Amino acid sequence: MQSNVFLGNTKFRLPYVGSNSWAASPTTVGKEMANFAARLSDIGKSFSEVKILGKFAGAVGNYNADVVAYPEVDWPKVAEEFVRSLGLQFNPYVTQIEPHDYISKLFNLFTQFNNVLTDFDRDMWSYISLGYFKQIPKAGEVGSSTMPHKINPIDFENSDGNLCQANSILSGISMKLPISRLQRDLTDSTVLRNLGMGLGHSLLAYKATMRGISKVQLNESRLAEDLEQTWEVLAEPIQTVMRRYGIPEPYEKLKELTRGQAVTKDSMQQFINGLDIPEEVRSKLSKLTPHSYTGLAEDLARDIEKWVDLESGFQIK
Repeated sequence: MQSNVFLGNTKFRLPYVGSNSWAASPTTVGKEMANFAARLSDIGKSFSEVKILGKFAGAVGNYNADVVAYPEVDWPKVAEEFVRSLGLQFNPYVTQIEPHDYISKLFNLFTQFNNVLTDFDRDMWSYISLGYFKQIPKAGEVGSSTMPHKINPIDFENSDGNLCQANSILSGISMKLPISRLQRDLTDSTVLRNLGMGLGHSLLAYKATMRGISKVQLNESRLAEDLEQTWEVLAEPIQTVMRRYGIPEPYEKLKELTRGQAVTKDSMQQFINGLDIPEEVRSKLSKLTPHSYTGLAEDLARDIEKWVDLESGFQIK
């Protein structure tokens, strides 16, 4: 998944009300997408550090029979050269099996990656529900057998379900494989047969998420409408400025003004006009709107490609 999938459209500079179901300080669509790009890229870099290991040290890892048959051979050296010739990293300390720790590391990373993608899927589902994104109708697609108007966010839901199934398999495998009685037991044999199952569900999810992304567009008017109705979000910068100039109980005063109250542009302006602060500062506060109060969100979104590499990060050695 590349960062330009999220950020290639200049409309991603549009602000919207940050939320955990309640209005919070505004952010931008691009910044929120950049958050996910950064998280996924970070995991991708960890993928590149996983070494795929191989064993070639005799039945129990000590070269017992090899040394008896060919005592003049440097078996650890020969074994390492052979394993590396297959494109694997050599593990010199093994039992009857290579202990599978690298598979556990790898699948833990897949589980973590899938968790982040689940977070993205559910956020997109919520944004669609809020009307921040509109779904592009697909000709011939049926959203409901009885409700013709419905366009379900089916791709994000499909991804969510597949990621849940994938992680139940991958996490189980990662916990089981490093554990084997003494030299080895055979409990790993049945578990190893399910490696493809967990990865397969993951791949289905990744494709579904990409389909979902390709079928949505920003609803600019809805974003603007929500922002215009949430002037209370300016309580944060106002009370912060009040602290700077030593005005007592700034938080409490803004809480009384805004919490559970219908806050408008006029009521905020009236409050600002009554503050004992320099006129220049008052002027700057008066120009703040929910639309403009986004901090460095746009800059952070624009700079995301300096911090992430979603193409080359996902390489396993």
